[in-house]
Amino acid sequence: MSSTADEIIDRRRLRKKLTFWRVVAILIAAIAIIAASARLFGDRIGGVASDHIAKVRIEGTIFEDDELLDRLAKIAESERVKGVIIAVDSPGGTTAGGEALFEAIREIAETKPVTAQVGTLAASAGYLVASATDHIVARQSSIVGSIGVLVQFPEFTGLMEKIGIGIEEIKSSPLKAEPSPFNETTEAERAMIRGMILDAYDWFVGLVEERRPLNRSEVLVVADGSVFTGRQALEKKLVDSLGGEKAAIKWLESKGVDPELEVLEWKEKNGVNLFENLGSANSLAIWLGLASETDDVIERLGVDRLFLDGLVSVWHPKSLSSE
Repeated sequence: MSSTADEIIDRRRLRKKLTFWRVVAILIAAIAIIAASARLFGDRIGGVASDHIAKVRIEGTIFEDDELLDRLAKIAESERVKGVIIAVDSPGGTTAGGEALFEAIREIAETKPVTAQVGTLAASAGYLVASATDHIVARQSSIVGSIGVLVQFPEFTGLMEKIGIGIEEIKSSPLKAEPSPFNETTEAERAMIRGMILDAYDWFVGLVEERRPLNRSEVLVVADGSVFTGRQALEKKLVDSLGGEKAAIKWLESKGVDPELEVLEWKEKNGVNLFENLGSANSLAIWLGLASETDDVIERLGVDRLFLDGLVSVWHPKSLSSE
């Protein structure tokens, strides 16, 4: 009888010990998950646990992107960000979009050292964005430049004449809604658009003059729309050094940033949810196995460049054959 009672007591003690260690194991696992989540995703929500170098990619056609601007603002506010690398790989985009990014990067630069690291391309508004940083690193074979502004619009009058379509319009003044693809462009319309372009071009040149070690006459020499290799751009003072991310980190080190700090990429918060976004072109392509979650199908097709409203600073559209 005594033996049975002892066995019952021993089993209860063993059960209590097992329960205790199970709770301890669960707590350890929970702490590990929280720590890993903070490390992997804390930078994306403005709460990273350790000092680091923030990296932001600006790729493809540039638009006014509220999410990206908000991300840059959080980087400016974060005490954990000790330096910033802006990785640029863009042919340009809307001039207003480039202006917004320029201003956001300058706000970061008020409190933290910021460098640009050019990949394949930093042209037009892409170069405008890079010039907002305090140091530009480019590959020897990067394409840099294309400083300028343009407006492009189609003209369908010949086609309309062939298929027998005419347009009737009543408007308050001759230049309202002009230039239009439905009638021939007049000299007055060209003069209006030319005036806008030259004013925006003057603004663009002024920013490059302000940000680069060049006087206005020197900027105007390289601001004829030409593009340059990274080597040529270094010679013309459009970039400061050649290399990749290591060269960017080396410059940050010269500004007092610990080169041993981890480089954490601040990415867009919202990923692709197939079930919520099955109707979107991206999600459908992912579901069919035609693209990955990092691909932008619209951009890959070059369709985004058909909808660039307003003044545009963009180099040649990216072709599918070049990828």
